Amino acid sequence: MKRISLIILAVLSVSAGVFAQNVDDALRYSQIFYGGTARFMSMGGAFTALGGDISSLSQNPAGLGVFRSSEFTITPQLFNIRTSAGFNGTSSDYLYNFNLNQIGFVSNLISNDKQSGLITLNIGYSFNKTNNLNQSVIIHGNNNSSSMADYWAGISDGWRKDELAKEVPVGFIANRSFIIDTLSGSSNHYGTVFSNYGDNTPSVYGQNVRRIISNEGYVGEHAISIGGNYSNKIFFGATLGISKLRYTSHFEHLESTDLNLPSAIKNFTYTDHFEDSGTGYSLKVGAIIKPVETVRIGLAFHSPTWYRINEYFYENLTSNFTDGGHYEYSNNPMRFQYALATPFRALAGVAVQIKKIGLISVDYEYVDYSTARFKQTGDGYDYSEKNMNIKNSLKSAGNIRLGGELRLNKLYLRTGYGYYGKAFKPGEDNSNLDYRTVSFGAGFREQRVSIDFAFTNYKYTEKYFLYALDSSFDPAVANLNTLKNMFTVTLGYKFGY
Repeated sequence: MKRISLIILAVLSVSAGVFAQNVDDALRYSQIFYGGTARFMSMGGAFTALGGDISSLSQNPAGLGVFRSSEFTITPQLFNIRTSAGFNGTSSDYLYNFNLNQIGFVSNLISNDKQSGLITLNIGYSFNKTNNLNQSVIIHGNNNSSSMADYWAGISDGWRKDELAKEVPVGFIANRSFIIDTLSGSSNHYGTVFSNYGDNTPSVYGQNVRRIISNEGYVGEHAISIGGNYSNKIFFGATLGISKLRYTSHFEHLESTDLNLPSAIKNFTYTDHFEDSGTGYSLKVGAIIKPVETVRIGLAFHSPTWYRINEYFYENLTSNFTDGGHYEYSNNPMRFQYALATPFRALAGVAVQIKKIGLISVDYEYVDYSTARFKQTGDGYDYSEKNMNIKNSLKSAGNIRLGGELRLNKLYLRTGYGYYGKAFKPGEDNSNLDYRTVSFGAGFREQRVSIDFAFTNYKYTEKYFLYALDSSFDPAVANLNTLKNMFTVTLGYKFGY
């Protein structure tokens, strides 16, 4: 069965008891795109078998064992995102964001020149941004078949006016703002301003619709790791991951009409705002095996990340009528807490050294998004229905990353490609949603100092549902085409020669 609404960019207005925890929240915080150093990003993040880069602490901690000296890196990044929205016309918006994508260090505990036994044992720390959630979207066009008012009337159906405040808060403010009202002769069925509350059917649409979406935030991981090198054949490591998420979703939905309707509606503006903040913990283990000098095979396992998330939510509705009527109502802001367990991950990779002139690396990652689960944190709320929605809507996916590096003395040229597989099951509205990345970069390395540059492009297309409607209405859906461009630079310094 299709989900009513698949919203990845912003959470739709929801009634009390549903709040904002849905499939989209579970997916948003479960997806990982492995940000890191410029070298890591320019090679598509294909480091499961390579190691030797501080960003690999969040991917395969065995990469820590490859280090032969202490090292510090810092990686600022310029992030640009542009989204075009098709909704009975096309509109686009973009934003720039300057952020710290990575910072970390590696330090030797044991380092010697012997060729067998424990050769090195290292500790390391790195903060790696795993998902940049900043985005700005404008959806603009005429709607000749429905209104968000129809959604409010639909979810209010069956409840009396005096029950709405508790059972359907957004229906309550829509009623108080005279966007919906009970049908003549009924106490619990509703019509909208576009049908003069059912007195003039069918509804007359053609209104101008504009939705402005502003999302801010990130998911990042503090990776605390230990790793070693045994006989230059086996590299091993473990990471305690402490993930931080910050996410603010805000949208304003405006509908206005120049038609002279019996209800005298001129326009209404609905605001939906929520903020999430949370901390999660995970454990990662991995190994890199070097059967021959030119080949490395990497394996890693990531436990689920167990998050505890605090959420703040409010909504507001303002309406204006041609007869001078002006109404504005807000629901009381809500604060609540919930837990989320993201899926486990299994990674495998192969890297091949091509003499001294370059290398090629390929990764495969398995993740089953349908295993993400919400849990209550003491309030007794039953998440079984939401978890069943996750299980029925999402599926397992395979992620593939490729990377290559060409060495020209002290100059390094790099490129990479990434494919992040479809998370929604066939039959779901966004069943074709996947992500593709292309990256390029260059670096210059002296004995102690290095500087690396990377450009990464992400591309994806999705369906965005402005509101949920039953089958008697045409769906209010916008097609979003998104391009993310990341310009990354890493400064590195090595110690301990």
